[in-house]
Amino acid sequence: MNDTVTVALAVGALVVLVAAVALRIADRLGLPSLLLYLAFGVALGESGLGIEFEDVALTQTLGVAALVVILAEGGLTTRWADVRRAIGPGLSLSTVGVVVSVATTAAVAVWLLGLDWQFALLLGAVVSSTDAAAVFANLRRLPLPRRMVAALEVESGLNDAPVILLVAALSDALTGGEEHPWWVTAAEVVAELAGGAVVGLVLGAGGAWLLRRSALPLSGFYPLATLALCVLAFASADLLHTSGFVAVYLCGLVLGNAALPHRSASIGFAEGMATLAQIGLFVLLGLLVSPGRLPGVLGFALLVGAALLLVARPLSVVASLAWFRVPWPQQVFVSWAGLRGAVPIVLATVPLTAQVPRATLVFDTVFVLVVVFTLVQGTSLPWLARRLGIAAPVTPREVEVESAPLEELDAELMQLRVPEGSRLHGVYLPELRLPDDAAVVLIVRDGRSFVPDGHTRLMRGDQALLVSARRSRPEAERRLRAVSRAGRLATWRGEQGSATGAD
Repeated sequence: MNDTVTVALAVGALVVLVAAVALRIADRLGLPSLLLYLAFGVALGESGLGIEFEDVALTQTLGVAALVVILAEGGLTTRWADVRRAIGPGLSLSTVGVVVSVATTAAVAVWLLGLDWQFALLLGAVVSSTDAAAVFANLRRLPLPRRMVAALEVESGLNDAPVILLVAALSDALTGGEEHPWWVTAAEVVAELAGGAVVGLVLGAGGAWLLRRSALPLSGFYPLATLALCVLAFASADLLHTSGFVAVYLCGLVLGNAALPHRSASIGFAEGMATLAQIGLFVLLGLLVSPGRLPGVLGFALLVGAALLLVARPLSVVASLAWFRVPWPQQVFVSWAGLRGAVPIVLATVPLTAQVPRATLVFDTVFVLVVVFTLVQGTSLPWLARRLGIAAPVTPREVEVESAPLEELDAELMQLRVPEGSRLHGVYLPELRLPDDAAVVLIVRDGRSFVPDGHTRLMRGDQALLVSARRSRPEAERRLRAVSRAGRLATWRGEQGSATGAD
């Protein structure tokens, strides 16, 4: 066997293993894992072990491939029941919000830094896109209102498409390519987004129909086929000159909410592949950067970041959500939770590949901003949610398990924690009055697990597992919210457990 291939396989395996350990360390330290992946790439690069890597075109190609897998996983793991009421805010954030954010950031850059408008718009477009991987990884672990989280997920899943089209158009203009009137570019963007949406929805619906009616010889083929359909949606849309990023996300959304064979295994496989894609992508980006250049752009990057975080993002959120009666505390959180990650860095490789003048400045600026934003925003989100009073601690979250009986029974497994201050404390299980086809099946208390009975009371700090028929899940959640707010006599006191303010 070729020694180069052997060494490449060994290095790749070691990178994945070290990154897996780093993920565990990051969880314990409360740090975003992407910072450790980037640091690992930098340690392998020119300022560390001395690996010289400057292939921008390869980085861009692999980065796009990684984003396809990440967006597919995002669509597959997003619940339509959570998203349908957030479609309007999410679409507004990913379209109107993008325009406002790019224009505002560019205007501040022209005013404060003396940049010309085209270059300022390019810089604003590159840094304005929120990152799907960062949003999915950070927000799904926090007890937040589902409608708000779903709006952020829709935004991060769909805003890549218009931004990458804008970055490509501006890069072409800055390198002497053919310039079009702004309204022609806008019409092309709208047409490509609409075409990508059609391709994604059609392939998603067709793929779900095919998988339900196909008896594949091995159950392991279903996860592969599901992810392959998402990748096919991206490729088909791109070949048709429409938006592949919109197509892959919507295809995943349709497949993830269809009654597919081995659905849990398919979603678990997609999550693993997305994590692997993130590891490879961030390590590669860490290899590409030149740390020696970063101190020279630190002041420039912090000015651009301040303009984006404190001016452009809040204005874009207000312009996008003013029509949807989103409470002000949630708008503040959405403004702060516009997380950046791999997407802006991958976008920054587009002008590098096109050899746009000062493209290196854009890449270095974005790299600095991703690190700073991840440290500042990612670690402060739990604190901000508590300060704004929007945390929703009594929200059972679905637990994905590979269990054929649950699929056959159309049932779901959920996990619930009884937080401090909840009036679930001291309530006997029968007093919850859950639907007949929902039950608490296991409680973990003080590190000890046991099967409850009719004489078991919930206590603060308990972790409970619930099994519910899928059709009864909303009613079970409503009852849990009601009892948590008003105690065992919740209905008598008029508390209905509505999702207002927590959904």
